[in-house]
Amino acid sequence: MKTVADLNERLSIHHQRTRETPLFNPVFQLGLDLSRELEGGEIDLDGIEALVAELECDSMQSRASRLRRLVAPVDPAENQATLAKALSAESASNFKVFQQAWERPQLHAVFTAHPTFLLTPDQSEAVAREAGKQGEIGTEVCVVGTQRPQITLDYEHDRAMRAIGNAQDARDGIVSEVLAHAAKQWPDEWHALAPLPFRFASWVGYDMDGRTDIKWYDSIGFRLAEKVERLERYTASLEAIDPEHGLLGELRPALEYARARARDFAADLTDPGALSLAANRLTASDPRKLLSLAPFIDRLEAEAREVDTERAIQLKTLAAAMRADGLGMGWIHFRVNSSQLHNAIRRRIDPDNTLDLTSKGAMATLRELLARVKPLRSNFAALAIESSTAIRQFLAMAQILAHVDSDAPIRMLIAECEQPSTILAALYFARLFGIEDKVDVSPLFETESALEHGGRFLDALLSEEIYREYARKRGRLCIQTGFSDAGRFVGQIPASLAIERLQGRLSEAMESNGLTDVAALIFNTHGESMGRGAHPDSFADRLTWPLSPWAKRRFVRAGITLEPEVSFQGGDGYLYFSTPELARATLGRIVEIRPADTDTDAPTDPFYRRTDLSLDFYRAIRSHQRGHLESKTYSRAVTAFGLGLLNATGSRVSRRQSDLSADRDMSLRQIRAIPHNAILQQLGYPVNVIAGIGSASDGNYEELAALLMESERGRQLLRLVRSSNALASIKTVAAYGELFNSAYWASRPYRGTESHLSDACQALAEYLTKDDRTGVYRRLASRLRIDALKLHRLLALVPDEAPLEDREHVRRVIGAAQALRLALLQYMFLRAVSIPAFSRANDISRDDVLEMVFTLRIDDALAQLRRAYPTDYPQITDFAVDAPSDYPDDDDEGYSQIRRDYIDPIERAYGLVLRLSTAIANEFGAHG
Repeated sequence: MKTVADLNERLSIHHQRTRETPLFNPVFQLGLDLSRELEGGEIDLDGIEALVAELECDSMQSRASRLRRLVAPVDPAENQATLAKALSAESASNFKVFQQAWERPQLHAVFTAHPTFLLTPDQSEAVAREAGKQGEIGTEVCVVGTQRPQITLDYEHDRAMRAIGNAQDARDGIVSEVLAHAAKQWPDEWHALAPLPFRFASWVGYDMDGRTDIKWYDSIGFRLAEKVERLERYTASLEAIDPEHGLLGELRPALEYARARARDFAADLTDPGALSLAANRLTASDPRKLLSLAPFIDRLEAEAREVDTERAIQLKTLAAAMRADGLGMGWIHFRVNSSQLHNAIRRRIDPDNTLDLTSKGAMATLRELLARVKPLRSNFAALAIESSTAIRQFLAMAQILAHVDSDAPIRMLIAECEQPSTILAALYFARLFGIEDKVDVSPLFETESALEHGGRFLDALLSEEIYREYARKRGRLCIQTGFSDAGRFVGQIPASLAIERLQGRLSEAMESNGLTDVAALIFNTHGESMGRGAHPDSFADRLTWPLSPWAKRRFVRAGITLEPEVSFQGGDGYLYFSTPELARATLGRIVEIRPADTDTDAPTDPFYRRTDLSLDFYRAIRSHQRGHLESKTYSRAVTAFGLGLLNATGSRVSRRQSDLSADRDMSLRQIRAIPHNAILQQLGYPVNVIAGIGSASDGNYEELAALLMESERGRQLLRLVRSSNALASIKTVAAYGELFNSAYWASRPYRGTESHLSDACQALAEYLTKDDRTGVYRRLASRLRIDALKLHRLLALVPDEAPLEDREHVRRVIGAAQALRLALLQYMFLRAVSIPAFSRANDISRDDVLEMVFTLRIDDALAQLRRAYPTDYPQITDFAVDAPSDYPDDDDEGYSQIRRDYIDPIERAYGLVLRLSTAIANEFGAHG
């Protein structure tokens, strides 16, 4: 088998055998076929690498095709024509209606740094380039990503700023076209128009939840660097309008001043002297120290009224950008964990740690504290010596608002926020440092407990007069709903439905507490894959899945302005904005969908009317998902390879450290949400999306199918399930368990078929006699199969709205990639067990090294093996000693041979395994 076509053909033949023998596993059998050819010399690692490259190519084409499909059309001229047509349709309304439609953001887009930088920069550029072209996607997209960059926080920040830059340019194009249309349609009124269709934000460099590697001055440095980049862009825009414009005389010095301050804070400021110098330069009065763009916006708007229409549009477009972004590339989000806030507030109200922060007494104490708090001045020295993470964040925000950008508000996201007292604690610190009027405190609802009790949380919080006063002062009330941990611990579909109900409860709480005069900003932080809340079928589904028409109507009918916000996560999400063409297409689709609007007269979706069916359906799925989460079988299967099937895709660690003995009992809570979902992809079955749908339908197929077909929300749910199921393979899950089957290894050289492997296979068979992974995977596969049978009964009653034309091709490609990886893993196992037991280093356990290989801690295993079999050590010939010696009487060539025949091949094979992981993720459309 030399080509992927050969693999697909063999896999197809194997699939036919399942009719004869239901337990026959085509994926594992193809892996065995490849393993035999590899061990028999019919193919070598060069040939395997050629197959890997071919699969990579197909996956890159698939990734580019999917990206194009989601945002099409991509052609700039076509997108301009589409917007022009939509604007013409709006011309039937009067100017006031048009103005209201375009002066509030249809979407806030947040560029987050979740660890999803799967593709190398060259690969990302190739996918984006081909997705933005017309015609068939060819092999030009097939860039081999062997040279992966080190993914640092600086790297993530740079990629985020590139994406935001393209998004800004695309927004400028839309704003300019909207202004041109208004100038033509309403020549006497159009100057009053200040379009603001999108806001952009980022938390890259400001997110402290789950990480301790970001120093406070890193955040200040990033904000100053963003100020420099935005001033450069403003300056370039104004120079393009008029190279001699008077405002350039103020913008250019402000840019140079900001550039110098950014250099100051890019240095290591741990030394008090260095910090003092940088801080004094930033806080000193200076005519070039620009803190607000309000005067610039006013002057640009005033000038626009006095010049010709073409120049006026250019000036007003620049003013609109300044109004949207301020003195940065966008707004910024700081994030802390609720426990960090609790630790900080205890220093003020409970130094002896005797007060229950969930109690009414704590709330009363916080009310009193907030009522009498007096703002304190702070400086960079206070920030430098502060030990509390939460307080440090508030101090950093105070310095940014005082010395970098005084206009743009800052979001304070609070993870795992389950008590109203946590919000009051955050308000206290905001008031203590004098920034309450510029900070939006936002609780995150993501854990099962937070989603279950979120309605009561909101009722209690909004009943607090102090909080209502704060919300009115800010003009908005902010919450965040997360799909990553929710999808992991509740299941993706139950999480989405629970989040939807929470959003409805927010509208009720706002209405009942007299807060209909403030906006509701709902930040839905989903990822790009179906396992983290992004619906894969269309951009319309992507935007309405986390914030449904039902939820939006609750706000509109209550008279509450809705501000939707979503995240574009890491390397996956940035692809949508990786070129000017894709950025314009992406924003174009959002403008068409108008996620902030809804039809208030639409009839009630039966999914919400027939709660006797839908609520039971939801509860049954959630119960099934909880069963998996609490099952030792599921936990062991997901963690059987540790994180060894995954590439490093971000600067934040994916799991806590543990020793070898802890790996066997690794908890799912030790693995973050994105790696958890990524492992499910790599094992072949997105359990947290599909599992439970079939079991929840059992005994009520016809009635439930009728409800789902009649309901738009129900059909959207089914589209998600079908998209996930189209890529899923229970046989693949089972195949991974057979790698640890002692009987398989004992039987493989049976009757002399592979006699040269007899010793290695026997050693593996003996070692694995007590291994539990085969049974674990078999039990999990059985549970998944029973549920899947019920799911297929349900799907058979519901028409497929969007069948994938290349479904079978994609399934075959994924199957071939999985089989090839199974062959490589067997290759690695055989070599690991064949390495001689002797070692110069007596402290190295051979069993430990084998367990490292079996759990794919390959880097650790290779480090130990290279220490055991060094090839670089002192030789007797290095010494100019006169006395003769006959010892040593060997040349230690054996160690070089061990490296050549065992250690280096394991390393190379593992590199190919990780390349296949990238290919499989590309076929799924995202990492995790």
